Amino acid sequence: QVQLVESGGGLVQAGWSLRLSCAASGSIFRINSIGWYRQAPGKQRELVATITAGSSTNYADSVKGRFDISRDNDKNNVYLEMNSLKPEDTAVYYCNAVIQRSSWARGNGYWGQGTQVTVSS
Repeated sequence: QVQLVESGGGLVQAGWSLRLSCAASGSIFRINSIGWYRQAPGKQRELVATITAGSSTNYADSVKGRFDISRDNDKNNVYLEMNSLKPEDTAVYYCNAVIQRSSWARGNGYWGQGTQVTVSS
């Protein structure tokens, strides 16, 4: 069993910052990649940022230069530092990870329950 639990969402004003955290727990051999997606009302879920086991990062164009993703491999955590927030960043933010549960198993994708981020203008 693998669980991803997000925290850190909330209501902020435009221009403010928030830090999201995601903790992975359970039967984990290795987290291959982990990151954040978001879904605004009436829109499809979209990639925000991901980070690989080797710390290579990928960002959506809309958040480049404002958001920073990092991971703590010892704690199986990933963080998203969100700066200069805009109303269009309002969404439910989901943690996603590709996790191997043993050395011989292929990685499977897991999702957290999501955390709401609301940015007021």
